[in-house]
Amino acid sequence: MGTPAFSVPVLSALMEAGHDVVSVCTQPDRPSGRGRRAGPSGVKAFAVERGLQVLQPESLRRDARARAELASLDPDLMVVSAYGLYIPGSVLAAPRLGCLNVHPSLLPLYRGPSPVAAAILNGDTVTGVTLMAVTERMDAGPIVAQEETAVGPEETTLGLTARLFEMGAGLLVRILPSWRRGGIRPVEQDERRATRTRRLSREDGLIDWSRPAAETARRVRAHDPWPGSFTYWRGKLLKIAHAKALPAPSRAAAPGEVVSLSGGIGVGTGDGLLWVGRLQLEGRRFVDAQEFLRGHPDLVRSALG
Repeated sequence: MGTPAFSVPVLSALMEAGHDVVSVCTQPDRPSGRGRRAGPSGVKAFAVERGLQVLQPESLRRDARARAELASLDPDLMVVSAYGLYIPGSVLAAPRLGCLNVHPSLLPLYRGPSPVAAAILNGDTVTGVTLMAVTERMDAGPIVAQEETAVGPEETTLGLTARLFEMGAGLLVRILPSWRRGGIRPVEQDERRATRTRRLSREDGLIDWSRPAAETARRVRAHDPWPGSFTYWRGKLLKIAHAKALPAPSRAAAPGEVVSLSGGIGVGTGDGLLWVGRLQLEGRRFVDAQEFLRGHPDLVRSALG
């Protein structure tokens, strides 16, 4: 049970390890791209290409027929990887080996929909992946296995998410033989340490230049790919990517003021200077800062926001 492309390694690892995937359950086709045409999820595209049965219920809570169809498969185990829809208790209870979820954080930290972005936003240097037994409470089930990894200083949510699900896929296939034999005793999560994340909105991407450069750089990385990071320049939307805080002492500039730097531009913040390597003006494509300045030299000494 999974939906986005970064869940594909979990499905792929199960197949490569010789497990019999009797069905794939994913969300219905959704509109995407500029044309807003309905298209398959990354998991569905992979499954169809390999001839796997695909189920796409709109809601397992409301669709009794879908629940009956899942039960008729008589699965030994269900694996969930960023499925994105509520799974009723009756569905979770069907497999004799239960239901395991691949979650990209070290639970009980960062339950909910945005665990990777939260780790980057908070400046964590270590994160990881958790396999847990799924319950009806979101991300609150007993922990089956965990694996830690360092957070790279320039890793984005996009890159770190992909890496964590690759790790989770490997961890899953390694522990499944022991799980099948009953050789793993799940450990209940410590509710006192639990933290929760929320779904990011478009508004989260708006840069506040009064905040420190170090925080802003983390936000740029955390909000890649969604909702992105943006500001305004002379009434037009200006997206920013590949940014980092310059070590002190750095050239002084007022919050939002643009200065020219070697290999990019600098923007003043409430504390320090933010180096920006790539920009995209409304209606254009992303380009590196030097190319942007060749077309818009008046960006320097102007104010963003």
